[in-house]
Amino acid sequence: MIITTCSTKGGVGKTTLTANLAGLLADAGYRTLVIDADIQPTLSSYYPIESRAAHGLYQLVTTGAIDDTISQTTIDSLDIVISDDPDGNLDNWILHSPDGRIRMRRALTGLDAYDFVLVDTQGAIGPLQDLGVLAADILISPIPPEILSAREFARGTLAMLERLQPMQHMGAPVGHLYGLCYRMDRTVDARNVADTLRRATFGDSRGAITILDTVIPATVAYREAATARTPVHQWERRRDSQATPAARETMLQLVNELLPHAEVGCEADMPRATRPAIRHGQP
Repeated sequence: MIITTCSTKGGVGKTTLTANLAGLLADAGYRTLVIDADIQPTLSSYYPIESRAAHGLYQLVTTGAIDDTISQTTIDSLDIVISDDPDGNLDNWILHSPDGRIRMRRALTGLDAYDFVLVDTQGAIGPLQDLGVLAADILISPIPPEILSAREFARGTLAMLERLQPMQHMGAPVGHLYGLCYRMDRTVDARNVADTLRRATFGDSRGAITILDTVIPATVAYREAATARTPVHQWERRRDSQATPAARETMLQLVNELLPHAEVGCEADMPRATRPAIRHGQP
């Protein structure tokens, strides 16, 4: 299953969300690959690299082959295709290639070595973001519960999805989008924005969008875990305060809601042999 994290607004938490989802799935025994499809290679350095491949994203996109692009992180079952296009040449290459926007989708088709592939995209509209979106079976978009982010989700992200709908005729249908209230604080304004998002119909996109019940709270654990280069569910397993759930509990709730067919239990350590198969394209 390919999951792409996307938003047309930068700084909303895409990379942190992608890294922590991948870390939990890998810790649960699923073979997991992350792809850093952002010219700012933050995800590429989120976890330590144990064995670096000769190539990365540029080779994957321009050749359509994944050979020699997969690096190994120090986390068991978690590999990565690093971003290696600091000058942003891929945008122009994708734009002027007839199948540029669906090259990643084709490269990942039939990739049986992994149970999950998670793609992190740039926070700006463009060919590189289209590449990641069109590769996905499902999409997830973090939405900070403040009015400007909510408006950008309603305007920019949804407009992007509608613009890409015709790509289904090239064998690249746009996946279902899940909105996630991210960095939720305990203010009345944040609750009002979250409630408004859940009630919204999103115009012509109604039915293709779900606002998840899970919310990611604005707690320091996520920043601390990123600094320590550790999955947040390992960093904060429990909290003394009952007002906000521990990061481990929150991430488990998110995975169980987003991926109900994946068995990720309370300890996230079920032996891999007992894991159910996740079929390509299965929601």
